[in-house]
Amino acid sequence: MIHRRIRPFNTAKTYPEQRLDNDLAQAVVARGTTIFLRGQCPQDLDTAEDVGIGDPIAQTHKVMQNIRQLVEESGGTMEHVCKLVVYLTDVRHREAVYRTMGEYIKGVHPVCTGLVVVALARPSWLVEIDATAVIPD
Repeated sequence: MIHRRIRPFNTAKTYPEQRLDNDLAQAVVARGTTIFLRGQCPQDLDTAEDVGIGDPIAQTHKVMQNIRQLVEESGGTMEHVCKLVVYLTDVRHREAVYRTMGEYIKGVHPVCTGLVVVALARPSWLVEIDATAVIPD
């Protein structure tokens, strides 16, 4: 692993009642150039067109693709991701969102916080994720 991950774990063991498979950690120790991303929404970065209306899985794929694209455009890779904050408008979407997000962070072990909020900037958005990555010195 690029950064030092403290107490890495998989959510399959932490939440056995849910069908999750996310590689996370309790803490990440990183040194280098920090990339702060604004919360990414299910929207095309070039056209601002909404993607996956009504579908939390399709929306999460787009959000994570945006995160990967922006981290790469900043000179990093997904291995450099240290922290994710997930905002959901409906807790019932949690498993689907986290399963989909897990496809993009397999083996990375970032820290992650999840919140359920009343709404996001557009009523059609079901998920928003912000990310922090650190490119090592």
